[in-house]
Amino acid sequence: MRRLCRRQLQYLLSRKIIQGESVRKQVRIGTRASMLAMAQSTWTKKQIETRYPGVEVELVKIVTKGDKILDVPLAKVGGKGLFVKEIEEALLNGEVDLAVHSMKDVPAELPPPLHLAIVPDREDPRDAFIANKYRSLRELPAGAKVGTSSLRRRSQLGLLRPDLQIEDLRGNLDTRLRKLDEGRYEAIILAAAGLNRLGLSERAVSYFAASEMLPAVGQGALGLELRRDDGDLLAALSFLNHEETAVTVGAERAFLLRLEGGCQVPIGAFAKAQHDGSLLLTGLVASVDGSRMVRESMTGSWAEPEALGVRLAEVLLAKGGSEILAEVYGTGEIQ
Repeated sequence: MRRLCRRQLQYLLSRKIIQGESVRKQVRIGTRASMLAMAQSTWTKKQIETRYPGVEVELVKIVTKGDKILDVPLAKVGGKGLFVKEIEEALLNGEVDLAVHSMKDVPAELPPPLHLAIVPDREDPRDAFIANKYRSLRELPAGAKVGTSSLRRRSQLGLLRPDLQIEDLRGNLDTRLRKLDEGRYEAIILAAAGLNRLGLSERAVSYFAASEMLPAVGQGALGLELRRDDGDLLAALSFLNHEETAVTVGAERAFLLRLEGGCQVPIGAFAKAQHDGSLLLTGLVASVDGSRMVRESMTGSWAEPEALGVRLAEVLLAKGGSEILAEVYGTGEIQ
């Protein structure tokens, strides 16, 4: 194909056709209004505008139920769907063209007309230890207050340091950091990815290896949610998809779906590509207080990440995970 001058390129983009990719003149991104959500959506906006200079990208701020309820633990008010439902409704109604989510906030099941079509390159998936006087979890004195909003982190902290006082911590990332600086906690635990995306990586004084603190499903990854019938936009945005991240997160989400899990129960999973081309997936199910935990790893085919997630989930269910989930949800055992 002959080289195009910039004016010709702009003209072709404005006509919505270039090298087989189709994109409309305007793209509306649905996003939460928090600093982190806006940073993630702004990054996506810039990627699209750089790829398609003739396209206008608008960020549409949407307030979710999770943004309104800040004084109640997430597990008691509905879990993961709290941060996506209203955005998905806007997507279904045609008010926005796509949504940008933190993948760890997205429920395992989506409305049938929607799909997580694009998964960009993953940020740091680890949990970070943030404190002003201490350099690691080991340095904290007995009885120290540690803040976290995650039952997954709470249960694993209970195993690592049962002598600590783990307290609920709600609010946006900047609010959580402010509460630490005000002295309400000796330390807090946050996702490293959020700190990095906001340029606050210096606040992390140490990080938890996955062997110590298994991350949440999809932690560090973004998910771009589209309508299934919007094939043109999917084709246009496919350049943002990162195959390794999509495969690893796909295994983790299949694991979560098989467990029928949400924020009400501590569930963690992390998949990693191996040098031989296989996929290593580690998952856990724990009781809320961390007194009971089932954790296993399994290797599977890169080509079948969802099958690997389902197999690992079934192993954990058979080894006691079913009883733990039944206890938490107050229902019969998951088969």
